[in-house]
Amino acid sequence: MLSKKINNIIFKNPILVASGTFGYGHETSSFVNVEDLGGIITKSVTLLPREGNPPPRICETPSGMLNSIGLANLGVDRFCQDIVPNLNNLDTNIIINIAGSDHNEYLQVLDKLEKSGVDCFGYEINISCPNVKAGGMEFGVNPKHTEKLTSELKKNTDKNIIMKLSPNVTSIQDIAIAAESGGADLISAINTVVGMGIDVHTRKVKLSTIYGGLSGPAIHPIAIANIHKINQVVSIPIIGIGGISKVEDVIEFILAGADLVQIGTLNYQNPNIGIDIIKNLERFCTDNKINSLSDLKGKIQYNDK
Repeated sequence: MLSKKINNIIFKNPILVASGTFGYGHETSSFVNVEDLGGIITKSVTLLPREGNPPPRICETPSGMLNSIGLANLGVDRFCQDIVPNLNNLDTNIIINIAGSDHNEYLQVLDKLEKSGVDCFGYEINISCPNVKAGGMEFGVNPKHTEKLTSELKKNTDKNIIMKLSPNVTSIQDIAIAAESGGADLISAINTVVGMGIDVHTRKVKLSTIYGGLSGPAIHPIAIANIHKINQVVSIPIIGIGGISKVEDVIEFILAGADLVQIGTLNYQNPNIGIDIIKNLERFCTDNKINSLSDLKGKIQYNDK
């Protein structure tokens, strides 16, 4: 009912946890049954360790949050040494998020991960982070750069390459087409929307970097629109991201064209929200006599004109 086969790999359900919202994936296993999840996406891994942006780098909004963490992480060498063995012990699909500042850095991180013996479904390539000064977005806003990077990465692994796209572009469809042309196996979308906050009492900006990434329920309609647009122009599987807080949000993503979804911001409020939604998905399918969620993909009804 909930299972989905993607490129010969079975996902027991479509619920994944988004990069940067669930640590490296294994830390929550003492209070979340992570093996019930369809999959885990690790926080971003870069070539060298990163401390990230200086505080303040996160603030709550009425319907989500602004963040400017800046890809803080251990670096790929420590990730391979300290994190990979823990991930290999988890009975769920693992996807490793990779970030970089240029083509060579992405390729070096990929090479080290390939040699680490990690048992993963594939790599989510972060070309859409608005919170760092160098790299990432350079590829995410340029179709030619996206296609070239995708092609280079795909030549160096037999695992799945997932290109994570930004909504902060003129045409997300052009970027999606470029990713598919470069050999991407899947597309995930969307990353955060550029936002800003100001404290009206102190008149100071709420983030040290001024601008940050807005996530949470506020961006859900934006994400749905972008998934629908992407589904019109590519044939590869799509992972929907953006403001999921309940089972209806998941169904909406699938109707718009997603095969899988990622839960992000709401993990901070309730780390078990993914498990809760899985149970509610089963109930939704039973109540609505849905034999398979896959039958709903892209099956939206348009209003008569």
